[in-house]
Formats: sequence, structure tokens, C-alpha cells
Amino acid sequence: MKPFRTAATTLFLSLAFAGAIQAGAQDVGKQANPSPAVIKMRQQWLNGDINSFTFRDNDRLFDTRTVKHAGAVWALPRAVGFNMPAGYQDFAEKTYTNAFLVIRDGKILFEDYRDRSNPGTKFIAFSMSKSIISMLTGIALQKGLIASIDDPVTKYVPELKGGGYDGVSIRHILQMRSGVDYEERYDFGEHPSPAAVNHETAIVENKRRFAESARTIGKKWEPGSHFNYATIDTAVLGWMLERATRQPIAQFMQANIWAPLGAEADGYWLADGPPGVGRELAGMGFNATLRDFGRLGMLMLNQGKRGNQQIVPAGWLKQATTMMPTGAPGGRGYGLQFWQLDDEPGAFAALGLAGQFIYVHPATRTVIVKLSYFPPVEPPEVMPETLRYFKAITSQR
Repeated sequence: MKPFRTAATTLFLSLAFAGAIQAGAQDVGKQANPSPAVIKMRQQWLNGDINSFTFRDNDRLFDTRTVKHAGAVWALPRAVGFNMPAGYQDFAEKTYTNAFLVIRDGKILFEDYRDRSNPGTKFIAFSMSKSIISMLTGIALQKGLIASIDDPVTKYVPELKGGGYDGVSIRHILQMRSGVDYEERYDFGEHPSPAAVNHETAIVENKRRFAESARTIGKKWEPGSHFNYATIDTAVLGWMLERATRQPIAQFMQANIWAPLGAEADGYWLADGPPGVGRELAGMGFNATLRDFGRLGMLMLNQGKRGNQQIVPAGWLKQATTMMPTGAPGGRGYGLQFWQLDDEPGAFAALGLAGQFIYVHPATRTVIVKLSYFPPVEPPEVMPETLRYFKAITSQR
């Protein structure tokens, strides 16, 4: 297995452009088909010269599926007397920070918006979305909509029979150990890789759904035997959730996480595929404000509870954040769509392309949200520097 930094870089670069398989009507006000100008702009999405701005307000660039907020907002009062570790401004610039939030014991210790963003700006989560899909899977399991995560995924998505996902359990997919023959390598240009072609046709041009490729992927390893980060796995989870819950992912999330969470603003999922029938991009497509990402982190920290209300099953979060080694040095691991990034006891994270973090540190009751714009070729020191500063924050009293 590659060293952790290289594995993380691969995670970021490949990302997970894979889309979920979620049917649903288009949100109001979207064009029937992307114009040539829109397609050209979408092709610049990861451009390191402008991604500080292209990683926000994506409802102007892509079709979306709204997740409405409702009810009383989960209050996040401000604490007094906390000083950030020295050198924050230098750290923020060196690590390409768009917005930064620190919550401890349910109170905001620090909040910062940069590069002309503000509290109303909605940022893309990229692969932090995977952790949301994990929580939705746990909720569906508790409701009896999924009988067991040891069920074969073909029980819910029979279209996958005969391909690489035949005989693969939901658990294997959650662990990124499906064994399918898929490499997240997005080589664009004159001779694009199959994954790049899929991304271009599904997300940029909206000609087909990305996750349709799951039907024809072959098998490379025995299921459960090999960690292989592949957003197509989370796309399949999205497909499975649609079938199990009999509703769009956005609708299921709205009723079971976003409204009871007490979000202060609507969120939304990007959609793939032809207009009118596109589906939520389960592996990488959720968008929200900084503080609402912080509230998701509080939900993770509090074993799925907001106050006395259990939203995500506590047992699920415990299972999902129990890590298995990925093969990287240092004992770092992966759970059920959650990452272990360091050796801090019990700490875990939702992690997304180009430096999107919801970092949870149970020992100090701290949640850190960092929304970033790492360059497409990630500088080798940016991840270690980020984790060093996270440790400085959790060590600061």
C-alpha cells in the first residue's frame, strides 16, 4: 500500500466524482441542458487558479436537489476567553483555507471566513458527503428499510447481478473493500481514462449517470480482502438507499437528518445525468454552510444526538468510526465511510477532495471544520501541516 500522504493525495485528486443513483425531479429554475458556456466552466471546476471560488455556490453551475431546513435551529453560542494557537493567519494561507470553524462543548470558539466568503456561503463537501451517506445507511438500517448490512447489495439493486458487485455485501462497500476492478484515476486530455470519460459525460455534459458504470465493472479482489478507495462504491450505496427507502436521497436526508439536526440553512446535492432524471451525487455532491457542517460534526461527536433526540443511531456511529487499517503506515485507518487521519485517541473525520474536513476529537469535545481549496497536485506538506494545527487547537485550553 502506498504511504499515507500519497493515498490521501489519490483520494483528493480522484475524488469521487462518482454519482449516486437517485431519481427525482429537477429543482426549479435549471436549464434543460447545459449550454456550451456552462460545460466549459464546469471543466474548470478543479482549476487551482480559481478553485477558491468554484468550490462554493455550486447551485449556479450544476443542477441540484434541495435539502430543506426546518424547525428550531441548533444554537451554537459563542464562548469567550479562547485564543487560537499562534500563527493562524499564516497557517490559513499556507493550507489554502476558505473558511474555518472550531466548536468545543457546543460553543463556537473561533469562526473565520476568507476570500470573500461569508456565513451564508454554501461550500461543497466533496467526499465528506460519503460520511453523510453512511449516517443515512445507519438510519435506514434502524428503520428496518435495510435488513442487514451483510445483505448482498444485489438484494436491493438487482441490476448489479452478473458484474463486479455480484456477491458483494453492503458492509464491504461501506468499508471500501468491495473488490471491484476500479481505479480512481482521472486523466483528462487527449487520451482520457475511463473514469475521466465517465466524469465528463455524466457530471459535465449530463448525458448519462455516472454510476451506470457499476453495472459493467469487473471483480479484481475477493470482497472484504483489499482496501481500495472508490467513490463508485458510495454511488452504489446511494442507489441502494434509493431502492431501500423508496425516495430520493435528498428527501430521506431532509426528514431524517437535516430537519431534526436544526440546520440554519438549506443544503443541496449536486445531480448527475440527463436533466429531469438526474440523481444526487452521493459520493461527493453535498453543499452547506460552514456552521451547518459544524452541526453535522456535533452530531457525530454526540453519538448521533441533538440534545435528548437521537437522530443517528449511536451504535451505528460507533461501528462506523471503528477503524480498519488501510495498509498505510502509522496505523491510520478507515471505518464505514469515515477516516482516521492521525493517532489522536478516538479522533475521526469526514474528509473531502482538496482539503474539506469535519474533524472530531472526542477527548476534548472539539469539532473542527476546515473548508479548503488545495491545488489539484497537493503540496506534500499541506496535510501534515493541517493535522499539526488541528492538534495545536485540541491541545489549547
